[in-house]
Amino acid sequence: MKKLLTITAIFAFFLGYSQLNNVADGESITLRIHYGFLNAGSANLTTKKVNYKGAPHLYVKGTGQTTGAVKAFFKVEDLYESYINIATELPSFYVRNVKEGSYRQHLQTFFNHDNHTLVLTDKKTPANGSKTIKSVKGVQDMLSCFYYLRSKTPAELKVGTIINMNVWIDDEMFPFQLKVTGTENLKTKYGTISALKIIPSVKSGRVFKEKEGVTMWVSNDYNHIPLLLKAELAVGSLKASIDDYKNVKFPLKFTK
Repeated sequence: MKKLLTITAIFAFFLGYSQLNNVADGESITLRIHYGFLNAGSANLTTKKVNYKGAPHLYVKGTGQTTGAVKAFFKVEDLYESYINIATELPSFYVRNVKEGSYRQHLQTFFNHDNHTLVLTDKKTPANGSKTIKSVKGVQDMLSCFYYLRSKTPAELKVGTIINMNVWIDDEMFPFQLKVTGTENLKTKYGTISALKIIPSVKSGRVFKEKEGVTMWVSNDYNHIPLLLKAELAVGSLKASIDDYKNVKFPLKFTK
């Protein structure tokens, strides 16, 4: 269950349209996490439109936690926050504050897209201070990549599409490639819905068994919300399925 939100957010790689206008103020998406046969926890993403440093931003909060028997022997309480500039669709400020068993990390990142740098601050160990790091053009964080890519129109996100992106994770930059490989009628707790099947290429040896050990399905519509994630981890396997959604901008077309 370590890196619960990390896994969920990374594979939210899908989706972008001008000014994030397919995401409603107050949207909430919850995924139920299964680790092997265990009901291991949940992850939630919520949005709120705010002003940040005088500019309209989409504030996104991601939380992840273990539940039930898993929580008894490995407690996870993860918090991720991102302030995304609505005009540029780029992150201005990003927080990763996680408690995973005995592991703790609390990092804050300020992005300066004008000169392609970022300022990383270790809030867990203030003595480490802040450091300025060279970045790249158009860098996203773990949450902003989801909402930036998510708002692509169906015409822009279709079978055969390949998207490349640089994502800031923890204190490192990672290149990802996303492939839309097909469509499926996917069964969920709400019924069956048309979904895009997406495979992101990820760096093996850190979390996943293989370079392409992850598959994700998102709604094949203007919402592109995550419906199902399957990942083969270095130890065991993970599955995340949609468990709840609120204030989604466009109606989801489930059939029984």
